[in-house]
Amino acid sequence: MSADGSPFTNRKAGEAFLVDPPGGKQGPGLLVLHSWWGLNPWVRDFCRRLAEEGYTVLAPDLFDGVQPVTEAEGEAVLADQDPDALSGLVMSSAHTLRVASVDATKPIGVIGFSMGASLGLWLSARMTRDVGAVVAFYGAQSIDFDEASATYQGHFAGDDHMVSEEDRVVTESFIRLGGRNTEFHLYPGVKHWFFEEGDNHDPEAADLAWDRMLTFLKRTIAVAA
Repeated sequence: MSADGSPFTNRKAGEAFLVDPPGGKQGPGLLVLHSWWGLNPWVRDFCRRLAEEGYTVLAPDLFDGVQPVTEAEGEAVLADQDPDALSGLVMSSAHTLRVASVDATKPIGVIGFSMGASLGLWLSARMTRDVGAVVAFYGAQSIDFDEASATYQGHFAGDDHMVSEEDRVVTESFIRLGGRNTEFHLYPGVKHWFFEEGDNHDPEAADLAWDRMLTFLKRTIAVAA
């Protein structure tokens, strides 16, 4: 592990990108789950930015090195995934991160984008004692959150061709029915993937979402002194 990030291979977690805070100290764990663009340079840079804030960050490569460049390619790669293998990789990555973080007894935080957001929400309902906070960027999930112990923050695009208003409302409703706290933000006029690098990136909305996310994480996944 290093301050600037390094790839590693784990027999359970597969290929992943792991980065510690500056100085080599371990921090609270954050699991980053990428969208169907894969574990690309932007995701790695995002992980480094989080590490600069004091977190130990792990981003598993959910697509085994594939980095689609069009929506059609991304949709095809996602459709080709084995759901059981994908969910197993997410779960084993969460276990790996807990061991790598400053305190293996403490819950981790999860940040997911689109596909990764749906997986992160699912993970919080499956590994209920392991996940303490979820930040979901333009991803939805309609499952039972009754056993979850996480707190949730969502960032949604006002002009989203992939996640409808109904999807967003249903996701928040399921979380609230489970008795969990939610903090959902809607960004009018921006599109799906507004936070990430690419044609839909909106710098103003992305900066606001970044600040809101950091405030939320500091409140829910404390940074070690």
